[in-house]
Amino acid sequence: DFITYISSTGHEILVGRNNLQNDALTFKIAKKEDFWFHAKNMPGSHVVIRTNGDELTDDEYVEAAQIAAYYSKGKNSGTVEVDYTKKINVRKPPNAKPGFVIYDTNYSMLVKPDITDIKFYC
Repeated sequence: DFITYISSTGHEILVGRNNLQNDALTFKIAKKEDFWFHAKNMPGSHVVIRTNGDELTDDEYVEAAQIAAYYSKGKNSGTVEVDYTKKINVRKPPNAKPGFVIYDTNYSMLVKPDITDIKFYC
């Protein structure tokens, strides 16, 4: 099972626990309109916020980015740069290892890897 959080406005935020779960989350669970987050240039979990077709708030982008930073090699850093994009922009190269993806049309933000104020679901 994926680690699950609930955003401040009630959207589900799912976190992969390993490479195989990251692949399943990104390519089997996430819908094209969902947003995908990953710590930039370091190993870490794939994080998906399910939009259900809604516009996300600025706070929700930050919350999902903080979760991606927390579940990455940068967990103990002051700040972590996190890339995010719509899931439709994330692709798997042919013969790539589980968990390896490429993406474009992405944005980045610097966040603290702190999830103390984010609601843990289960």
